[in-house]
Amino acid sequence: MRLSAILNQTHSAQSPSDAHLPSLARQAEQAHDMPISHDTDPRQAKTQTVSQFVCQTLLSAIERWLSSLTGQNYSPHTLSAYRASMHRFGEFLGRYGVDWQDCRPKDLEWYVVTRLEQDRVQTVSVKRDISAIKRFYQFAIKEQERTTDSKVSICNPTIGYRLKSAPKPLPVVLDVDVMTQLLEQAPLDDPEQADLWVRDKAMFELMYSSGLRLAELASLDVADVDLTAKSVRVLGKGKKMRVVPVGTKAIQAINAYLPYRTSWQAKKVAKTAKPDGITPTSTVKALFISERHGKRLSERAIQLRLSLCATRAGIAQSLHPHLLRHSFASHLLSSSGDLRAVQELLGHSNLSTTQIYTHVDFGSLTKVYDKTHPRATAKKS
Repeated sequence: MRLSAILNQTHSAQSPSDAHLPSLARQAEQAHDMPISHDTDPRQAKTQTVSQFVCQTLLSAIERWLSSLTGQNYSPHTLSAYRASMHRFGEFLGRYGVDWQDCRPKDLEWYVVTRLEQDRVQTVSVKRDISAIKRFYQFAIKEQERTTDSKVSICNPTIGYRLKSAPKPLPVVLDVDVMTQLLEQAPLDDPEQADLWVRDKAMFELMYSSGLRLAELASLDVADVDLTAKSVRVLGKGKKMRVVPVGTKAIQAINAYLPYRTSWQAKKVAKTAKPDGITPTSTVKALFISERHGKRLSERAIQLRLSLCATRAGIAQSLHPHLLRHSFASHLLSSSGDLRAVQELLGHSNLSTTQIYTHVDFGSLTKVYDKTHPRATAKKS
């Protein structure tokens, strides 16, 4: 694959000359844009540790950057992904003796080629790496500007590059009939499984009713749900709080579940009672708990319960919790057409993230056409 087919480069007047490119870029030019030879295959060095490749100054700078992001309420998942991306990039530079402070666009270019052609990762993964690299260098440059005695001029190698994106797939959305099949499945004969279904139905009704993420559902406490006001307080990404409405069906399901939760909590307290007769007070505040252990239900447990309940309802499609959120957004948007309202309910920071749900099926378009176009249907005589 030619490099020109992978990257779009925007050249500026301040682009570094070829004479000042570091060793890695010169290697790339000498190779005439051919893939790296096997004797320099990055995969051959995977057994070596990060410390052998990444200089201590880079590791220290990465940790300072991540520490600053922690103060900005970035999630642990995002921080972990950024750390992995920067360590991977640092290893690559170290393998070819390129100082991270002297990294140039052609070094980044060759890194991208290596990731796509040799490591054979998806474009979206490389875009995540580039995003991390860009943000890191922005931090490093600002940090350097505050240091008066710095003798090295750091440049951001990501400036002027844009990786072509693969077409973004539309989210999979469940039909309303499938949602009904899941949430209104017949009662179970087994008493224990019947009790668990009361809890599971409350979880899935709430997810679909309010468009909750899996992590948001798992982290809910009893105090977060206001059954009278029919609302739920949600702590979303970036620790942003939002309040979203809860539908009548979900309220009914939660009301049916709460007595079971109380019973399961009582069982846990009885099991942990001390010999002297003193019963410890339960401190579990979670809304959805395990019947067996009386503890907060984990995200993985919720995933498994949804898959089991879908199979039990005769749904052939593989279901995962985010499908319920997708379905909530798509069904609400197709009925209301209010993109801004859906954005607020989902907790999206940017409207562009919500716009992916603006797709409609051909049947819906046909109905709109038949109702609104003056020549769509013959007038009755």
